Amino acid sequence: MRCVDERRLGVVSGIGAYALWGLFPLYFPLLEPSGGLEIVAHRVVWSLLFVGILLTVVRRWGHVRAAARSGRSLLILAGAAVFLMGNWLLFVHGVNSGQVVETSLGYFINPLVSVLLGVVVFSERLRPLQWVAVGIATVAVLVLTIDYGRPPWIALGLAASFGLYGLMKKLVVVEAAPGLFLETALVALPAAAILAVLHGGGDGTFATAGSGHALLLMSSGIATAIPLLLFATAARRIPLSTVGLLQYLTPLMQLSIGVFVYGEPMPPARLAGFVIVWVALAVFTADSLRHARAGARRRSREALVPTP
Repeated sequence: MRCVDERRLGVVSGIGAYALWGLFPLYFPLLEPSGGLEIVAHRVVWSLLFVGILLTVVRRWGHVRAAARSGRSLLILAGAAVFLMGNWLLFVHGVNSGQVVETSLGYFINPLVSVLLGVVVFSERLRPLQWVAVGIATVAVLVLTIDYGRPPWIALGLAASFGLYGLMKKLVVVEAAPGLFLETALVALPAAAILAVLHGGGDGTFATAGSGHALLLMSSGIATAIPLLLFATAARRIPLSTVGLLQYLTPLMQLSIGVFVYGEPMPPARLAGFVIVWVALAVFTADSLRHARAGARRRSREALVPTP
């Protein structure tokens, strides 16, 4: 019974995390007239403060100190922070410049980019159907390049930056909240410097666009931390295959917001490109689920074999 409750909590937490990320295209336009650089800098500063308070409440500072004593961990987390900041900046730019549909594409193709990084960095071997999925996705990018008249740079940048962020996180074992605190702490000084320069030059909006706007900028710390913590809760309680299926909720929501809320165009050629991406993801997901079930059956058979 407890196992069922844990799984249910994991699924609900996963849905919560991906749904909140899916709503981000509605949230970030509320932070205008702040520009993308100012929004990301505030996101860093207020995330650091919020996670610091959370670590105090749950008494996890020991985990922070343990990770901070390792030079290797700090170096990897610094790299993760750079990729995460790049991802945030590109996402805010995409959303606030009216390119929500293209940002959703980035998170659709992210799983395939992560697979390719595994091949390049860890020399992982892809199964035949995984190669098929990657090939289909490549065709989709070519179709969308023809439609846009350029490569979908925002989508490719988002997929690459988040894939590299995940790669960095795979290289170091740190819990979600301590890891996020260290990542933001490592870039907090540059973020504070950016805010100081913006306000010194009269371009900052925190103190000039009203108290409501200032509160919205402060809320970016909570908006950043809560989905990450929900995701960490889900990842510890449900199989990775379930997490993989839930992750498509985010780009589906973002695509729907882009088309039905902001009225972004979806001409036939662009729709065809997205359909090809979905076919690639269907092949990739089906192969992943089949492989996971086969592994579970194999482990069950091995557990039934008596040991000498």
